[in-house]
Amino acid sequence: MLKKYLEVGKIVTTHGIKGEVRIDSWCDSPEILSKIKKLYNKDGSICYNVSSKPHKNQTITKIDGISTVESAEKLRGVVVYAERSDILKDKDAYFIQDLIGSNVCNADDENVCYGNVTEVFATGANDVYEVTGDDGKKHYIPVIDDVVISIDIENEIIKIRPMKGMFDDED
Repeated sequence: MLKKYLEVGKIVTTHGIKGEVRIDSWCDSPEILSKIKKLYNKDGSICYNVSSKPHKNQTITKIDGISTVESAEKLRGVVVYAERSDILKDKDAYFIQDLIGSNVCNADDENVCYGNVTEVFATGANDVYEVTGDDGKKHYIPVIDDVVISIDIENEIIKIRPMKGMFDDED
């Protein structure tokens, strides 16, 4: 089931004396986070109306109702969420949070499954999926066209064609 609210950043410090905060952006860029006008807590029960501008890898954000550095300081360490529908993305793009927990199966034999995605790492050249098997053993899947064949977010299934030696002790 797709989450309604997605983690988009963390308030790391205050900025200035008028209650602004700096948010570490967990989006692809701080520009994406700066376009979001409402931020939430994890379950959506608290809504913050915000205006932001990008600053390096962060945003400087003004939260309605927060006007002093003392009140902004109380928000330090808070993880902020955005409603899925408020985050602009390409048609074929997906959110990393939607991949976590997905079952990773062989594209040529769907009866062969390797485990679930437990982490996604950005390495620069390509992402890498950490897949944890039922035995607790971790495997690392490079997200390249030759290996990752399809991603079905709705059904939480990723089909791969593993490279030789990826899941066994072959040379």
